[in-house]
Amino acid sequence: MNIQQHELASIIDQYAVVEGLNQTIIPQVSLLKISTPDIPVPCIYQPCICFIAQGQKQVMLENHHYRYSPSEYLIISVELPLMSQILKASESEPYLMLKIDIDLQQLSELLILIGHPADLNKKTQRGIFVGKSDAAMADSVLRLARLLSTPDDIPVLAGQTMREIYYRLLQSDYGAMVAQTALKGSHMQNISLAIQKIKSEFETHISIDKLAGLSGMSISSFHAHFKAVTAMSPLQFQKSIRLIEARNLMLVNELDAASTAYKVGYESPSQFNREYARMFGKPPMQDISNLLSNQGK
Repeated sequence: MNIQQHELASIIDQYAVVEGLNQTIIPQVSLLKISTPDIPVPCIYQPCICFIAQGQKQVMLENHHYRYSPSEYLIISVELPLMSQILKASESEPYLMLKIDIDLQQLSELLILIGHPADLNKKTQRGIFVGKSDAAMADSVLRLARLLSTPDDIPVLAGQTMREIYYRLLQSDYGAMVAQTALKGSHMQNISLAIQKIKSEFETHISIDKLAGLSGMSISSFHAHFKAVTAMSPLQFQKSIRLIEARNLMLVNELDAASTAYKVGYESPSQFNREYARMFGKPPMQDISNLLSNQGK
């Protein structure tokens, strides 16, 4: 661990006062501290940038694995249903991460100022990747974290430091992908509109014609670009959203499997049970019972 990583880890450890996710006084910035490795956990990620200061993590999108460690960062440019797993963490050296929720408005304004790649839509990019953090990027992230100790500076300096981080990303090898995230009319943003529609109406029947029209594409083009961004078809995406939401409903609201199945849009509880077990490894009520038992330990 170099000096910058060590300082960033110290700041995160100081201000992540509880185990898990900690919101900070800097808008769009949160800190994560986890003290034990875990099993893969399904969750729906919002667009964000994650910088690890200590430990190791991987996220899985279908059969694609994205592993990252200190000196690397993860970017998620559209809402995605992922499996997330902490690989390296301990009580003495917990997993420590700084997360920035992407501000599309700020990113878009920066693109207007500096311009965007000429080949913006030449190839539709996957909505997730791992990048290497160079010295300039690491310095920008560290200065953002340092602001936690000087709250009076945050209104003046946080925005411009965040802008600098976006600029570093746009100048990186993944600049075109980052640019696609914010520019109106790009394939990435058009698919993002369809994703938002699926997410907001996941329990209803989806019209592929309407999704393609919302994205300004033909049906065949929409399918191709949707899979390029998300690694799955629109119907697979909807199924993943339904099952993750179903798991949350049973955990939080203590609903039974059949009631949950209908609530998230399934017509057949038996089909729900099969697809749930395929995704989570166990039938619904057995899975929830195990989760609640582990929470009580």
